[in-house]
Amino acid sequence: MPSNFYGRFQNFCLDSGNEHSTLPVCYLFSESPARGGQAPYFAVAPYAGNNACSLEGISLKGGGHLANLGSILFAFIAILVSLFLFWRSDRKKAAVGRREMQFFLVGYIIIEICEIFSIGGFPLDGAVRRVFAAIHIASIVATLWILMMNGAVGFQLIDDGTIVSIGLIFGSAAALFVGTGYIALDTGFSWTTYWVPTITAPNQAYALYTLYQLVPLIFLVVFFILETILVLRVLGEVRPMLYLVAAALFFAIGQIFQYVVSQYICRGTHGAINGGMFETLFTLLAVVSIWVFWSSITEDDWPSAPPGGSTYT
Repeated sequence: MPSNFYGRFQNFCLDSGNEHSTLPVCYLFSESPARGGQAPYFAVAPYAGNNACSLEGISLKGGGHLANLGSILFAFIAILVSLFLFWRSDRKKAAVGRREMQFFLVGYIIIEICEIFSIGGFPLDGAVRRVFAAIHIASIVATLWILMMNGAVGFQLIDDGTIVSIGLIFGSAAALFVGTGYIALDTGFSWTTYWVPTITAPNQAYALYTLYQLVPLIFLVVFFILETILVLRVLGEVRPMLYLVAAALFFAIGQIFQYVVSQYICRGTHGAINGGMFETLFTLLAVVSIWVFWSSITEDDWPSAPPGGSTYT
């Protein structure tokens, strides 16, 4: 791909739902109705006439629409499941990385709450939707950072659950959240003129593209590598890898639904649904698989680690 295409969101926003995109970043740009833009989102050259599909969802009284009811329902289910997993984690009193895993689940819950009010198409004022979209983006970056840190916790370089461990993870995640959130908010509200060139077509936002598209993927890959080393080299087990691989597959399938086949589902259902609801479902399955993986490599009766030693040895 030519380097001048790096950072462009226009095609992503077009393919992921047009007026009601399944990508929160798309609501920050001037073409979005959340910022006063006119639908259809990208019906301008050179993108006009390429069969972009606008998600319509279900009609509400007063002429409004609840665009992405499927995503809203699955997001609500994801919140309930995450709360249950949080409770189950708390019962594993001696499990390695228990607090860190709960921290990850809290981040995921925040993501799903934001999803209801950003990409869910829940009727909101445009400015409020942009705030939720910005928080959504920041939460994704921070939560996947926490997940990567969970991969490092298993090596017990620092005792898990301690003030130092939690403090380092929380502090670094908070820094990523604030930094990413500010860039997203400034893009969505143009508090300064620095990001103004990014809000119009082709929406070439290098910072947001790197933080929202590239950095989370790096965090996921590092997490997968760390956990693979932990399971195969340190624990000498194979079965937990089934859960880890399942999580990776579920996540990948969800992204395919969002980025590749969403517009085809939208056109096939005449704008009733698109790939967003399936992305939410498969991401939930990926999170559940990660929790099951973590649970499978932790036990409540691990012997106390010697000073400086590993709980696993």
